[in-house]
Amino acid sequence: MMADVFSNPLALAIIIPLLGGLGVAASGRIPNVREAVTLATSLLLAVLVWSLLPQVLAGEVIELRLPAMAEGLGFAFTLEPLGMLFALVASTLWVINSVYSIGYMRGNKEQHQTRFYICFTIAIASVMGIAFAGNLLTLFFFYEALTLSTYPLVTHKGDAKALAGGRVYIGLLLTTSVGFLLPAIIWTWSATGTMDFVPGGILAGVLSGGAVGFLLFLYMIGIGKAALMPVHYWLPAAMVAPTPVSALLHAVAVVKAGVFTVVKVVVYVFGVDLLAGEASASWLIYAAGFTIIVASLIALRQDNLKKRLAFSTVSQLSYVILAVALYVPAGIVAATLHIAAHAVGKITLFFAAGSIYTAAHKTEVSQLDGIGWRMPVTMTAFAVGALAMIGLPLTGGFISKWYLVMGTLEAESLFALMVIMISTLLNAAYFLPIVYRAFFRPLPAKEAVAEMHGEAPLPIVLALSATAFLTILIFFVHAPLLELAEALLKGAP
Repeated sequence: MMADVFSNPLALAIIIPLLGGLGVAASGRIPNVREAVTLATSLLLAVLVWSLLPQVLAGEVIELRLPAMAEGLGFAFTLEPLGMLFALVASTLWVINSVYSIGYMRGNKEQHQTRFYICFTIAIASVMGIAFAGNLLTLFFFYEALTLSTYPLVTHKGDAKALAGGRVYIGLLLTTSVGFLLPAIIWTWSATGTMDFVPGGILAGVLSGGAVGFLLFLYMIGIGKAALMPVHYWLPAAMVAPTPVSALLHAVAVVKAGVFTVVKVVVYVFGVDLLAGEASASWLIYAAGFTIIVASLIALRQDNLKKRLAFSTVSQLSYVILAVALYVPAGIVAATLHIAAHAVGKITLFFAAGSIYTAAHKTEVSQLDGIGWRMPVTMTAFAVGALAMIGLPLTGGFISKWYLVMGTLEAESLFALMVIMISTLLNAAYFLPIVYRAFFRPLPAKEAVAEMHGEAPLPIVLALSATAFLTILIFFVHAPLLELAEALLKGAP
């Protein structure tokens, strides 16, 4: 049995980061070796995950079931299109984030770097467990492991502000998952006798009427990582963390685990057809629309750059929820594509924010006048990420937003279409002024005569250039992502 586990690629995707964490711990006193282990581990994981893509597109089945603890209670892992996409995004961006982390952690002389890299590996292992979860029990276990492993990253600085932010982070995420998500899972199990993810769902013919809407409510509030209002407060509170952690939270792991779980539950637990036919499930589209608009308005008022990006993330995540809540095929495709498009665009923006902090020690939007001329690569990458968040052509954000608009037309939802139009204008209103300040306003007089700071360290610049390139690449080469989204609709294994 153990031989089967260690030879199964789904298990290896979890084991490789954990072994990397042991390697980081063993080499902690030698920074160059420690960081080489981190990079090697991330590359090995990415190669493994990418090697699975042809099998998923070919409809092949890879499964792993561990011995059950009780009747119907056991850990299960399954390779399916949605999990494949999530794993591809997370493993690929971990490689780039690792390069970025080396430049950032060294450039800012951060303390406890070995602990930082170890927690990162545990978090990525948890993400792989979520991505390949074959049932609700497995997903819940790794969902909680992700919360616990990222808490030390959020509180990395160890000061009062970091600890306060960490308390909000872990308190809200654990409260929602234990108080809402766990009861929803138990209810599902008691009603159906299974926790397995099944294409088309497992609740059709089992629940109906108001029970469907209430169970959906428990799931959506319980999946606090998706940051649907009013359980979004953890996300801006977590901005006390170092920028590589913010990138992990907002692009690679935590929030993507949230919206991934939302899509997974809708498609594989409820089933789109069941929710489309139940009036009690219609509330979700309005909750998502409310979150999109209100979070955008709050972002518009933030002068702190990371906070503006944080509330932008709250808004952008609900694009995924809005797309799912249309309960039509084009909406599911849009939700799936936006997980990837938002990931590369938003990580670029956070990388740029960290680059600005490292090189210029600036954290506020109002401080960025003329900085584009001293940091042209950083601010050009920021502009690319901003255009992706707005959803303009030549960026991946346009592709997912296009399918989202198609979904609103298919569902004949004027409300959703209006939300998209208004939020697009709001996105432009809080992103474009930053680009304008950077390139079209002069440096303050006292800075014009000061010593030039230039770009951040090379690893930072390379990382943000890579993610900006990926943001544009998705616009031109998105066929594999679209194939995965369409395979999800077909109920591929």
